[in-house]
Amino acid sequence: MNALMILGVVFTLLLLFGVPVSFCIGIATVLALFTVTPSIDTALIVSAQRVASSLDNFTLVAIPLFILAGGLMNTGGIALRLIDLAKVLVGWLPGSLAQISVVANALFGAISGSAVASAASVGSTMSPLQRKAGYNMPICAAANVAASPCGLLIPPSGALIIYSLISGGTPVDVLFVAGYIPGILMALSIMVWIHILAKRGDLPNDVHHYTRQEALLALWRALPALAMVLIIMGGIVGGVFTATEAAGTAALYTLVLSLLYRSLTWRKLFDAMLNAAVGTAVVMLMVGVSMTMSWLLASTGSITVLSEAITSFSDNPIVLLALFNVLLLLLGTFLDITPGLLIFTPIFLPVAMQLGISPVHFGIIITFNLCIGIATPPVGSTLFVAARMANVTLSQLTRPLLPMFAFLIAALLLVTYIPALSLWLPQMVLGKVG
Repeated sequence: MNALMILGVVFTLLLLFGVPVSFCIGIATVLALFTVTPSIDTALIVSAQRVASSLDNFTLVAIPLFILAGGLMNTGGIALRLIDLAKVLVGWLPGSLAQISVVANALFGAISGSAVASAASVGSTMSPLQRKAGYNMPICAAANVAASPCGLLIPPSGALIIYSLISGGTPVDVLFVAGYIPGILMALSIMVWIHILAKRGDLPNDVHHYTRQEALLALWRALPALAMVLIIMGGIVGGVFTATEAAGTAALYTLVLSLLYRSLTWRKLFDAMLNAAVGTAVVMLMVGVSMTMSWLLASTGSITVLSEAITSFSDNPIVLLALFNVLLLLLGTFLDITPGLLIFTPIFLPVAMQLGISPVHFGIIITFNLCIGIATPPVGSTLFVAARMANVTLSQLTRPLLPMFAFLIAALLLVTYIPALSLWLPQMVLGKVG
């Protein structure tokens, strides 16, 4: 119990002082280790060994490869092609330019694997068009913020790979297939909100219709980018390759595609590889220290203490799922999705499994919650990007963003209390749900 108290107090204090989350976890874990090891040297050696052993995992190789594939996708042309396809798909809806930004975010986010990159790419392209058409720019920026995390649920998803690792090996292929319906539902909830705003006059009620030839041309131009998702998911579902091998295939495919588009220079390739290396270092440090923290909590019995404290509140699955959602929504406003998954999964998952909740279903629930957190003030990572792209202030963006959370939370509750939304598709496609 002393280790748990030290871990909680030190982590909270360091976080309040603005220390990066990975260092908060690492320092707090080492200090907590002092209470269960005979010396400082032993604590440091044990922590170093645990960090190293936690990173010795083949699944983690997928992370730098997917980051690199996303970086190469950002080098040019891909976002514009996906936006053109989104125009064809939803341009006929009221508030069409805002609707297009939602669909484009879902498409591009699923391919790039980054909410920030999605918000930046779609925002930089759509904002000038929206401003010229007389759209309310704070509302458009809010829609961009809310839609940018959709791709973190729609595979291939680095967040679901992290959850697979921290949850003890929940199959990545099942998680990937399970993310489709919740991710689409997340996007649809935002589109309903935009539709209501357009109908009541807060957004232009304009629509755009495209000829069959224009629609086919847009699909043809976007097909190479969409084919990457088909290749990855087809290969995983068909058992041709693992998620890690799929990540390598994705990186190679995007490299070839960028060369064919003639949008890749040596400088852009170097920048993409450098960004992938930096992004990987950040994620791996977080994974290493978080897995060490999880080991400490398990070895000292602290996870059991936390689980008993949660179940003592109630043993009703409906009540506890509501409690999980409230806690994750609140804490997710201060943490990015990776640290959120790494910190909360070891604590909440054992309780969920005691209640008979599938690890796959719970993985979608926790990821959905933390996706909403990315878009939530005060420190949502996409807020600043979307505000800059739309040339609005954070206060202007936040006002129309707040009512939208009602629609996102409604979608979250559907996913939480209707397990079939997460488990039906894996059962149909893969014949398994775990």
